Amino acid sequence: MAMINYVTEIRFGAGSAAELAQVCQALGFKKPLFITDKGVVAAGLIERILAVNDLPHFHVFDGTPSNPTEAAAREGVASFHEAGCDGIIAVGGGSSIDLAKAVAVSARHPGPLRQFALIEGGLARITAATVPVVAIPTTAGTGSEVTPIAIVTTGETTKSGIVARQLYADMAVLDAELTLGLPSAITAATGIDAMVHAIEAFTSKRLKNPLSDALAIQALQLLAANLVPVCQDGKNVPAREAMLLGAMLAGQAFANAPVAAVHALAYPLGGVFHLPHGLSNALVLPHVLRFNAEAAAPHYAALADALVAGVQGDPHAKTAAFIHHLEALIAATALPMRLRDHGVPEAALPRLARDAMQQTRLLINNPREVTEADALAIYQRAY
Repeated sequence: MAMINYVTEIRFGAGSAAELAQVCQALGFKKPLFITDKGVVAAGLIERILAVNDLPHFHVFDGTPSNPTEAAAREGVASFHEAGCDGIIAVGGGSSIDLAKAVAVSARHPGPLRQFALIEGGLARITAATVPVVAIPTTAGTGSEVTPIAIVTTGETTKSGIVARQLYADMAVLDAELTLGLPSAITAATGIDAMVHAIEAFTSKRLKNPLSDALAIQALQLLAANLVPVCQDGKNVPAREAMLLGAMLAGQAFANAPVAAVHALAYPLGGVFHLPHGLSNALVLPHVLRFNAEAAAPHYAALADALVAGVQGDPHAKTAAFIHHLEALIAATALPMRLRDHGVPEAALPRLARDAMQQTRLLINNPREVTEADALAIYQRAY
């Protein structure tokens, strides 16, 4: 039986960021805290949002790292309290939105952040006291604006998943105009990340359901059709809008049919080498697809039917066509796709494989069981 959760109000369309003041009023924010990163601030996006909204009182925290950490969450909580804020507005990619969710929880629930991780029984510790959040994505990738999940590095390198209904953003504002200046490499990595969400939701072993399937197919069609055009022309507003919509739909899909081995193997790359999450997913995606091909052939074949024009043959032939199609799309973005291209040393691969085995909440969703030896072999193929 599938249980479908969805609670976020969405405002979608070019220029919709101008509605932020209305959103704040509706949520009762008198002094919101903007949680963002230094790149977003340097790009002038906060200034652009403030220029079209009457927000007399606010505070900006721009300390989001490339992968959210418990230390950054503590800094965000301190900023929230010291500035006397009463609401949170996340502006940025998935890292800023995930950090905002972590701050929203920690600002109202004392104690170390790890206690709220799903694997630590955190679901029972998170209450309705959580601070309301408005999410404004500036990348088309994680879909975090519509999921009840925040991924935060706790301790030295451990990626912890905080999952609770209270982590759904109260409102999401999707304005493609805020994504127009995004560099091609980030556009590619985040777009592939969104495609991973759709693929893994559709093939999820544990909670696959018809609604997530429909969302995943629509998401993948939008993302695959627009990934290369938006990398080639970053000012293409219709393509940017399609990517934002696709990423959001993929987020809705995996919010109820959780992701699997691609994410499990991507997390150590972020935790140990601080690679951005979207890039980490992109680097291991083709190799995990090939690993899963036999077990997931019926599902990959169905995705091929939705994505690859004129595809024919049995499920195995369609699976091969699906994987080839995705590899061709990724190659067309010109994103460097080897671990060595991003500073990962070959000697670190066994450690990455060991760390990936800790992601049990994800590995149980994979169509095929993954052992430590399997994980190492996948990293070696990606190297």
